[in-house]
Order: sequence, then structure tokens, then C-alpha cells
Amino acid sequence: MSTAPTGSSTEEQGRSEYGVALFLGAIGLLVIVSALLLPESRIARGPVGPGAVPVVVGALLVIVSVFLALDVRRGGRGEPEGGEDIELGGGTDWRTVALLAVAFLSNALLIEPLGWPLSGAILFWGCAFALGSRHYVRDAAIALVLGVGSWYLFVLGLNISLPVGVLEGIL
Repeated sequence: MSTAPTGSSTEEQGRSEYGVALFLGAIGLLVIVSALLLPESRIARGPVGPGAVPVVVGALLVIVSVFLALDVRRGGRGEPEGGEDIELGGGTDWRTVALLAVAFLSNALLIEPLGWPLSGAILFWGCAFALGSRHYVRDAAIALVLGVGSWYLFVLGLNISLPVGVLEGIL
């Protein structure tokens, strides 16, 4: 009978799974504490207030984290990712990550001066470009439709005000 050497992948996997359990437990406790600190609602009727659902969700997160930690302690391990279209030994494509970061950052910087419809279109087009699409005109048209459409969805459908920017008076 041989034992796995110290620092083996099984030991590291166990530590990472304990980390996931700890993270779930911490998030659950944060949700519970935040729900208990919610102010009293004037429109709440009966014993169920605005914090009831978050408390239940937080409690379920804590319970799941405890069961996960117990499972890992008993030797349970998650299955490694598998599939025919997944390259397990491949590295991170930092170019794609950087291009996506630029797209999100440009959206954050341009949302006030240009407005959501155009900055959202830049975000959508930038993400499509970063993920490999090279149909520039088609992607730009789709991005404009998504930008304007999502602006209308938020403003008219959800009654959430998003900046319109340079398209003020047109939309």
C-alpha cells in the first residue's frame, strides 16, 4: 500500500474544496446578517417581512457548506472537468481576457458621456470581437440593436433610468 506524496493533487483538491465550503458558509452568514439588518418595511403585512427569503437562502447556503465540508472530510471529491472539446492542459488565453477587460472598462468610462445605448453597443461589439467574431459590420449592427433594445427594456419595461447620452432627444 502506497501513500500519496505530500502536496499531491488529491490533497490540493481537498483544500480547494474546503475553501469552497468556507466561501459558501461565509456568503451564507453575510446574507443572513444583511437580511437581519434590513430596516422595517412600512408596507409589510403579517409575520413575513422583506428579510424572510434572504434568511432562508442564507441558511440554505450555510447548510450546504456544512454538508460539503463533511463530504470532503469523508473523502468525497469532485470529478475533474472532462469532455471532448475541453483542453485540460491548456493555459489561459490572456489576450481574450485583456480584450474583454478593455470592453468592460470602456463601457464603464463611456456610459456617462455617450449614454448606455452607445456604450452598451461598444461593450457588446467588443465582447464579440474578443471572443473571436470577425464579422465587424454585422456585429456592430447587432450590438446597436442590443444597446438600444436593452436601454428601452430598462427605461420602459423596468422603469430604471439609464443615461441616454448623445442620443438625447432621439430616443
